[in-house]
Amino acid sequence: MLYLLPRLGVIGKEISDKLCYAPGIDLALSYFMLVPILIGSLTARWQGVGISLLAEFTSLWIWILLHESLHTRPESNIHGTLSHMVGKWRNHLAVWITALAIPLFWFVRLAEIVVYPPLTWLVKLPKYETKEWVNVSRQKFEGLIGYDLIWCLYCDWMTGVWSLGSEMLRNVESFWCPIRFYSDKKCENCQLDFPDIDNGWVLPEGNINDVTQLLQEKYTVEQEKRSWFGHSSRTEK
Repeated sequence: MLYLLPRLGVIGKEISDKLCYAPGIDLALSYFMLVPILIGSLTARWQGVGISLLAEFTSLWIWILLHESLHTRPESNIHGTLSHMVGKWRNHLAVWITALAIPLFWFVRLAEIVVYPPLTWLVKLPKYETKEWVNVSRQKFEGLIGYDLIWCLYCDWMTGVWSLGSEMLRNVESFWCPIRFYSDKKCENCQLDFPDIDNGWVLPEGNINDVTQLLQEKYTVEQEKRSWFGHSSRTEK
């Protein structure tokens, strides 16, 4: 149905587009991933969960085979190239192992929907246009067929979910705990995801007065949104 929607005229294309970004994509992926497991657990407990997972993997492989049979496979592809480098079974096993992280990304997405929004009201952390982060578009990329397409879409969704979660966490950390770590190596490792570590957090040799002074400098009562220190919104005129 999702494959056919864009081919059903203007209305079909509009629906298809809305299902490519949040909250539409949350509903679509829940239908494929979460609803079967929920129904399985309610009807047959753990056995139902196992059956639903087996059904999901089976449906996925059927879709891959059908999609590849309906399209002319390009001379080169991602999984073929990487299989040549590291070995076919190693590459395929490694890819499927990444699927074990799917529950983690769903928990992150749930936190973005349930945990973060109240903070935007309670302490004025900035709101985000979720669809600008959680969306998929690699289905438009030429040459992605079947196996390559489904895994690239997984990465497409996962990257947006994780990046939005990281952005929200930057606000949380700088608002409540703007203190550098004693470990220089940890600071070095974390500053890519938390730029404020080198952009304003208090040195570990400091004291609590330094922290409160920093908070008073970075945040005000009148402030409309309290973003992390290095966010572009703080430099916009």
